[in-house]
Parts: sequence; structure tokens; C-alpha cells
Amino acid sequence: MPVQEDFIERAAPFRAELIAHCYRMLGSVHDAEDLVQETYLRGWRGYPAFEERAALRTWLYRIATTACLRALENRARRVLPAGLGAGSADPDAPLDGDGGAYRWLEPLPDALTPETTVVARESVRLAVMTAMQELPARQRAVLILRDVVQFSAAEVAELLETTPAAINSALQRARAHLAQLAPAAEQAAEPDDAERRALLDRYCAAFENADLDALTALLAADVRLEMPPVPVWFTGRDAVTRFLAERAFTDPGGMVLIPTAANGQPAVAEYRRGEDGVLQAHSIHVITAGPDDISAITVFLEPTLFAAFDMPSTQ
Repeated sequence: MPVQEDFIERAAPFRAELIAHCYRMLGSVHDAEDLVQETYLRGWRGYPAFEERAALRTWLYRIATTACLRALENRARRVLPAGLGAGSADPDAPLDGDGGAYRWLEPLPDALTPETTVVARESVRLAVMTAMQELPARQRAVLILRDVVQFSAAEVAELLETTPAAINSALQRARAHLAQLAPAAEQAAEPDDAERRALLDRYCAAFENADLDALTALLAADVRLEMPPVPVWFTGRDAVTRFLAERAFTDPGGMVLIPTAANGQPAVAEYRRGEDGVLQAHSIHVITAGPDDISAITVFLEPTLFAAFDMPSTQ
């Protein structure tokens, strides 16, 4: 078998976990896919000189991490609206702020997170991803490679061309900083599978039927609504439900919501009916929920995300 064909066959199984790794580093599924494509191209070109001194997986992580660190140089972190200032309780607040001035965090389809450990699943939750974007890039890389990918300190030190002692120090600082910013694990308790399906069914039905009472019954009193790239965000059940009723609901039948999953959380893909009668991709909702109610809704108003979720642009 030609050398490059051997590389393609051996490297293919690592693609999904490398996308998840680059996403954790960059906060963007689009950027992650681009960097993984670059990683495979560099790996394909360099494979003839690969001497098996490290495992192929480790070598690919080295290439991907180096590409991510290079991409993050002189680049602002990705954010969500709640990280920009206080929320609004006025559902009539203007939405014409300069959303283009920011680089927004994007959702990651669960299909692209093959890891099964609790740490790996929790590491892509929106609250944790937002907190990780606050870390310096190399600290972020150390935290991900040690705690999520579960490389040893020696392996990470070789990958980042430093010492195990430096890796352990960076890891300690990263964990401490993340603990201050990210919610405690018990606060992030998710409903079980049956509860999740029931909650998503009720959520979808409330929007599709423009049923404000049904939606209100699902929401926590302090629920938060964010809609990147709109920089304004809303807090409190009254403000959120009034905003949705007045400015987001359509007539019954004007939208269809399809359950999915993103960032280890329940999610839905929203299609809206256009003037031509065709249901068109509109947004991805990622829901933060406990067993009893919904505490946050993040609506990503970016139809190009549907391709990452392997969903069509129209229905």
C-alpha cells in the first residue's frame, strides 16, 4: 500500500475526536473543521518521514494543537452575549447593537464528540466552553490534553516542547481558574434520557403552536435567553416569554423544531416558513435544563451551522 494511502486509512478513525479537540481550543465548529482538514493535509505530507517514535494519534494531536495555537495568536476570544454585560429585563429593548464586533462561540453537535467520559462530555457544555475561552491558549491546551484527552504530563510536555513540571504548573493554574468561572458539576445536572425527550417534545410543541402558557411552564424564574450574534440578552421568565411572544413566535404552523443535541445538552434545529412556503433553516437552540425546568436558552441565529449538524437548509 502506498505510504499516503496507509496514512489515510490509519488516521481516519481520529477525525471526530480531533474536531472536538480543536473545537475546545477554538470555540468554533467551523474553525475546528478547517484546522482538522489542515492537520490531515500536514500529516499526509509529513507521513513519509513519520518514524513511529510516538503513536500516530499523539502525532496528530501535536499537529492539531500547534495549528490551533497558531490560529489563536492575536485573535480575540469567543464569547456569548451574557459575557458582555448585564442582561435586560425589557422585552422591547432594541436589538441593533454591533454584534459584528465580537467573535461568537458556536455550538458543537454531539455527533462530533465521540468521547464518553464524564469529563469529556462536561468540557463542551456551553458554560464550560465559555469559561475555557478565558484561559490563555497554552493553558487551555494543557487542560484539554491532560484532563480530556488524558495524555500524561510527559506526553503533553513533549507535544508542547516544554517540561513535565511546567505542564503540571500550567494545569494547576488552569484548573483553579476554570473552577472560579465554570458552574459546579451538581449545578449542571441534566435530565435523564426520558426526561430530556419529554422536555424537548414540550419545548418544540410550545414554539410550533405559539403556546405561551406551555412555554412559560417549562422555564425557571431566572431563565436566561441569548441569541448570538445579537449582543442583547434577556433575563427573567417574564422578560423572556414576553420577548418570545412579541418578537419570535410565528402563527401556528409557521415553524418546525427538530430535536437534536449539542455541547452535551438538549438542542433543537428551528426551521421557519418563508414567503414561498418553504421551511428554511433559521437557528439552533441549545437548552440548559435540570430535571424540572429550563434555566437558559441559547439561540444561535446562524443557518450555516445546519451543515455541521448534518441537516438540510430547507425542509
